[in-house]
Amino acid sequence: MQIGFIGTGSMGKPMAQNLLEAGHELVIYNRTPSKASSLEESGAHLAETPAEVAEDAAVVVTMVSDDGAMTDVVFGSEDGDVALGTGLVETLSDEAIHLAMSTISPETSRTLRTAHADRNQRYVAAPVFGKPSFAEDATLSVVAGGPENSVETCLPIFKAVGRQHFVVGSDPAKANIVKLAGNFTIASMMETLGESFALMEKAGIEPEDFLNVINQSLFDSPLYEAYGRTIAERDFEPAGFQLELGLKDMRLTGEVAQEHEAPMPLLSLLHDNLLSAVANGRGSEDWSALGGFVAERAGLDGGASPTA
Repeated sequence: MQIGFIGTGSMGKPMAQNLLEAGHELVIYNRTPSKASSLEESGAHLAETPAEVAEDAAVVVTMVSDDGAMTDVVFGSEDGDVALGTGLVETLSDEAIHLAMSTISPETSRTLRTAHADRNQRYVAAPVFGKPSFAEDATLSVVAGGPENSVETCLPIFKAVGRQHFVVGSDPAKANIVKLAGNFTIASMMETLGESFALMEKAGIEPEDFLNVINQSLFDSPLYEAYGRTIAERDFEPAGFQLELGLKDMRLTGEVAQEHEAPMPLLSLLHDNLLSAVANGRGSEDWSALGGFVAERAGLDGGASPTA
C-alpha cells in the first residue's frame, strides 16, 4: 500500500519505520526535515509539503502534536510553517483516507470528518496508547472510529504499528473521546504512583519494591510497569510525551466532560497539578514527571528539571 505519513517525532518516526519494514511504500513529511533523515535512508521519500504527501496515497497517516498542528497539515496555515494551499486536503484523492492517529479534540475530529466528506474523501480517527518504546516494538494499542469499510482498509496499518486494535463505532470523534479518557486514566495512575512512592520513600521503603508488589499482585499492566519504573527512577528526560502536552489533554478532557455534563473532580486536581508542574519549569519533561513533582511537594528530590 502507498501510504503518506505526516509527523515523524518520537512516536511517528518508529511507527513510520515499522510501516516500511512491513513492506509499505512511504512518502513522509515533517516540519523539521532532519527528523526524517533516517527514514529516507530506509527507503521513504521525503516530501516538501503535506499536499505532496497526499498526491498518490491510498491512506495518509497524521501523527502530530496537537489540534493546531493537525489543522495546519490538513488545511495549510497562513502564519505557521505550512503555507495556505499546501494542506493534504487539497490533493487527497477521491475515496482516499486520512487516518488521524494523533490525540486531538473531538471537535477538531468532527471538523476534519466534514471537510473530507465534502471532498469525497474518507476520514478515520485512530489514536494510540503507548510510549515511544511501544511504538518501536510495534506494540501500540490502536483505538479506531470510522465507517466500517474505511477502518477495514486501515487494518494493515494497525497491524504494522500495534499489537491490538479496538473499534468504538462509526463516528470518528468517539475514538478521540476514548483516547482522552484513557490519558486521564494514565495521568490518574501517575499521580497515585507519585503519592504512593513518596510515602514509601519517607517510610524507608524502596519505591521499586512497592511497584513490584502492586504490578505483580494487583494490576499486571505494562503501562504501570513502564511509567512506574520511570517515576521510581525519576528518569524524565528525554520526554516521550511532554508534560505540557499532558496538560493539553486534560484541558481537552475537561471540555468533553463539560459538553456531556459529566462531573470529573479528579480531573480538576490533575489539571491543576500538571499546570503547577509546567509553571515550575517541568513542561518539557516527560509527563511522568508529574510523579516527580508530587515528590517535590513531599519535600523529596523530584528528579530532573530544566535548570538541573
